[in-house]
Amino acid sequence: MDATPGKGARRETGVILFVLLFPTLVTLLYFVVLASAAPAIQQTAYALGKCIQFGLPALWVFAAGRQPPRRIRPARSGLAVNLIFGAAVAGLAMVLYRLWLHPSGYLAPASPAGQAILEKVHGFGVGSVWKYAALGTFYAVIHSGLEEYYWRWFVFGQIRRVMPILPAILVSSLGFMLHHVVLLGVYFDWALVPTALLSLAVAVGGGVWARLYHQSGSLAGPWLSHMLVDAGIFLVGYDLVRGTF
Repeated sequence: MDATPGKGARRETGVILFVLLFPTLVTLLYFVVLASAAPAIQQTAYALGKCIQFGLPALWVFAAGRQPPRRIRPARSGLAVNLIFGAAVAGLAMVLYRLWLHPSGYLAPASPAGQAILEKVHGFGVGSVWKYAALGTFYAVIHSGLEEYYWRWFVFGQIRRVMPILPAILVSSLGFMLHHVVLLGVYFDWALVPTALLSLAVAVGGGVWARLYHQSGSLAGPWLSHMLVDAGIFLVGYDLVRGTF
């Protein structure tokens, strides 16, 4: 138990700031600092960073006893809205790719983004359609679930303890956006328009998922929605890299 309320509040604020910023530090390390390092070094740093990121919530919640987990089982409330939102975003991503990002050269096989994506895919040892499908399935199903557990259940859940609901949604969604700014900036060679617009879209998506999670009390809906969005992104990526298999 904390010796004083002020000490407990400071510790909780420090944890919130850390969990908001740590994924961005991992992304900077992986995509910027180690950009020219060997794939094995990059992947080791990435795996270690992810282990810390996804392990911290369990350590904080269960060791420090901050809050019991909210239910993850499916809830009828809002499930259809989550699925519709995820399908709509995935569809919009493919439309933007076909009508804007690919024709404009922002996201084409020969573009900086296309080459960066190809380099990352090959860095994972993916050299066939089946391996790409396995990688996409892992990110769409497992990684999206871990991100919902981290960003909605833990980060948003902790911020909601100290802020009203709307500011908590805003702060958590901006944190969710921040590491995507680095990722998108690197892929698009820091071109302002696609980096800014797609980063804003990520923040909006994070805000919608936080709101839907708050309403339903279940991670099932946001997880399924996030899964559809990531699946759409990997379909776009496949169009870029399929000629190299």
